[in-house]
Amino acid sequence: MSVRRLSPDQPASFAFAPATLKAAKQWMANFPAGRQQSAMVPILWLVQKQEGWVPEPAIRAIAELLGVPVIRVLEVATFYTMFMLEPVGTHALVQVCGTTPCQTRGSEALMEVCKRRIGPQNHKSADGKFYWQEVECMGACANAPMAAINDRYYEDLTPEGFEKLLDEFAAGKTPKPGSEIKRQGSAPAGEPLTLTDSKLYDGSLAKKITIPNLPPKPPKAPKTKVGA
Repeated sequence: MSVRRLSPDQPASFAFAPATLKAAKQWMANFPAGRQQSAMVPILWLVQKQEGWVPEPAIRAIAELLGVPVIRVLEVATFYTMFMLEPVGTHALVQVCGTTPCQTRGSEALMEVCKRRIGPQNHKSADGKFYWQEVECMGACANAPMAAINDRYYEDLTPEGFEKLLDEFAAGKTPKPGSEIKRQGSAPAGEPLTLTDSKLYDGSLAKKITIPNLPPKPPKAPKTKVGA
């Protein structure tokens, strides 16, 4: 397991935004009294959405909010790789999958684009807009190669298409997620070859089922008293 440490570059303080604090308390209310620490993971995620990463003062603030030792929050934040422990790009956090299915379909070419445009992985770009890293499987193997950019999945990527995505993020845009080749979900690439008749799905072939008239139920036998 890789060692994950807090960044030496830390802000002097942290404060929950009102919306973040409200959402955190809603998560805490989902658990019985004395079990509020069970909301730790979603609250860390809320902080990351607010700040872009999880700074050390935020870890102390979460511990105070939940009434637990700081080390308990630090353990969780450093264990889960979904939590960024150093500042990331202002425009895009780029995570390129390097697991076998993506690797065999060209993820290394995507990483070369990142190295050329952003720089070494786990570092911000010179302009501060981008940060990239190689990650393990994110569950889009059928549409490899893929990358997660901020909270969105971009799949079936080519180096050229990936370049265009980064251009759009650099311009402050949020490109539509999904497959670069317009694949439908995780279906095979290309047009459907079977079950192509739209009537199979629009209900026009469905037949009304007529239930025949059933014979009337026989009358119930009268109840007799025991011993009569």
